[in-house]
Amino acid sequence: MLKRIAVKPIRARELGIVIGEHPTGEHNSITDVPGLKVGQVTIQRDEPGASPVNTGVTVIVPYDQIWNEPVFAGAHRLNGSGEMTGLEWIRESGELTSAIALTNTHSVGVVRDAMVRAQVEARGEGLYWSLPVVAETYDGLLSDINGHHVTAKHVAEALAGATTGPVQEGAVGGGTGMICHDFKGGIGTSSRTMDTTQGSYTVGILVQSNYGRRERLRINGVPVGERIGAEIIPVPEHSQRFERGSGSIVVVVATDAPLLPHQCTRLAQRAALAIGRMGGTGEQYSGDLIIAFSTGNRNIPPYAWDENHRVDEPEIPVRMVAPQLMTRLFDLTVEATEEAIVNCLVAAETTVGPHGVTAHAIDHALLRKAMNVDT
Repeated sequence: MLKRIAVKPIRARELGIVIGEHPTGEHNSITDVPGLKVGQVTIQRDEPGASPVNTGVTVIVPYDQIWNEPVFAGAHRLNGSGEMTGLEWIRESGELTSAIALTNTHSVGVVRDAMVRAQVEARGEGLYWSLPVVAETYDGLLSDINGHHVTAKHVAEALAGATTGPVQEGAVGGGTGMICHDFKGGIGTSSRTMDTTQGSYTVGILVQSNYGRRERLRINGVPVGERIGAEIIPVPEHSQRFERGSGSIVVVVATDAPLLPHQCTRLAQRAALAIGRMGGTGEQYSGDLIIAFSTGNRNIPPYAWDENHRVDEPEIPVRMVAPQLMTRLFDLTVEATEEAIVNCLVAAETTVGPHGVTAHAIDHALLRKAMNVDT
């Protein structure tokens, strides 16, 4: 059974929680970056005699057929107990040549293969190769992770269903079985915009949050995790010993500001500051990986010789944001990343996994009280 959330989840701003001072985009979502689409498939099963399944896949599509027109990209590793495929090519070339997929740790392979298959079906035969970007976080406390429930069909459905506009948050897609600061976590998104003399730029963030310890949770600097402790809302408990806070977070940073690869890397580095502001420390067994890309430079040639009709051109014109504007882009990135994490927390629903392990949703009334938000 594939579960799709029909009811619009609550977001941080609806609770009176505002992060930072810069304006958001229309949907306060990564899809505020023009042309960018998100698709998600949620897989939830709770059948008698079977281990509960809470998993799925989320895809971020910068634009259709990105392999024909790559975008500049960069990445950052806060802590490396995790996986994001395709990073070596991004570090080497500075280009993102595929959509990005997020899933659980043990489904990286099948999702990667399905991404390759989808690209081959779209492109046909040719002298090219595909190194798609697939990132993971561990949902084994809340899902039958060794059952390998994510299939190529689910990936194809997520790609086919990718749309612009509002993005579902919380226990959906790749974030269905994730835990964040010992509350139910998952998918969250946010955006920020800035005006310049040559137009506006948007920074959009999408997170798959599965990291952090309760006592360290901070929102807007408020020690929420101390004020809503385990004696008020229990933390997930498992019969086997596991390291709390060791679950990982993946951050996807997208912008239409014309950035070069090294500038994308700098944006990715700043997203890590938001994780720290929320109380994450890049724990020993946490895979905290960040990828940033810019759609601001178009007409970058494809990397396949038989598809590059400009192969004889010795130069390629590109644009870059002036250095004096980078600080503002850093501000937008930190703000939007922090709000995306909060959005995943407030949108998520209490979820029960194998052996009765329960990740409780953060209580909205208690959260408002902890943050002294006026009712």
